[in-house]
Amino acid sequence: MPAKEDRRLKVGVLGCGPIAQAAHFESCNKARNADLYAICDVADDLRERMAATHAPEKSFSDYDAMLADQALEAVVIATSDAFHVPAALRALEAGKHVLVEKPLAASVEEAESLREAVARSARVLQVGHMKRFDAGIEAAKGFIEDGMGEMSAFKGWYCDSTHRYPMTDAVQPLIVTSARARKPAGNPKADLDRYYMLAHGSHLVDTARHLVGEIAAVEARLSRRAGMRCWFVNVEFANGVLGHLDLTVAVRMDWHEGFQVYGENGSIIAKTFNPWYYKTSEVDIFKERDGATHRVLGADGHFYRRQLEGFADTILHGKPMRGADVEDGIASVRAMAAIARSAESGRPVRLADVTGPV
Repeated sequence: MPAKEDRRLKVGVLGCGPIAQAAHFESCNKARNADLYAICDVADDLRERMAATHAPEKSFSDYDAMLADQALEAVVIATSDAFHVPAALRALEAGKHVLVEKPLAASVEEAESLREAVARSARVLQVGHMKRFDAGIEAAKGFIEDGMGEMSAFKGWYCDSTHRYPMTDAVQPLIVTSARARKPAGNPKADLDRYYMLAHGSHLVDTARHLVGEIAAVEARLSRRAGMRCWFVNVEFANGVLGHLDLTVAVRMDWHEGFQVYGENGSIIAKTFNPWYYKTSEVDIFKERDGATHRVLGADGHFYRRQLEGFADTILHGKPMRGADVEDGIASVRAMAAIARSAESGRPVRLADVTGPV
């Protein structure tokens, strides 16, 4: 890991559940420009065990008490989706910067409620679309902006696998749970269409928007067959690029994720791995000018840590935000809601007309 810088962002993590344990605690401790200053969770047993393991300076059972700490500069919101917006609003009101897990919200209106709060606070809010910090995807973005010329088409796919849990259990830390953990009302998995779209579709949509641009309209079909849910989505990008997205949960094969881009001066073919392998996407960039394919090694594949470092660079040094901002988060939620409405109605849906939940 790179050496720690002298000036480091003091970060508090809200929530000691799976995503905090698998990604955010370690990211804070490894980041060159951030420290794990505090953790917060209402479950005493879970919080105390995480404090003993990750050694924050402070530990809180009450979120408002953590936000009242004057030394705390930023919060990572690592809670269930239902708590993202309320927790972000409270942090912004307390004058803290916010890195909130994806998806930003579960409805268009809830996501948009953060826009004014971010502007009023003059604080940084970044959405945890960590794939933007994958070195392979960064290389693809660079070629699209500086070498590809006019883009013609984009195809993206995100296919979860029936074998993901045996594979991830082998590489993830053992996740500690608590019967006292705070949970949202109802069961988020009761509506699997919505749950899969929020959990997985948010990655697919953000990658497409990040590489191509704004989505103007979608036409989606949803198949529920053979124990799978499969969304095929025709996408109209605002810049005229033709697009297609495939979200399938769960394929009977290895994790299957990636994208293809066709452009005037070359093409891109990408294979993205299960995120818990911390392995940079294999991105082959073909350049017409030299008739050769180029691939960045991307030896540093810890995109959760790189995400936090980018967040901290923006706050500490005023560097441009490399991650997803509040407008990106809102647009992602709006696109997912549009896909849901299109799949329900069987008709194309323009994103500008979409309201309601995903």
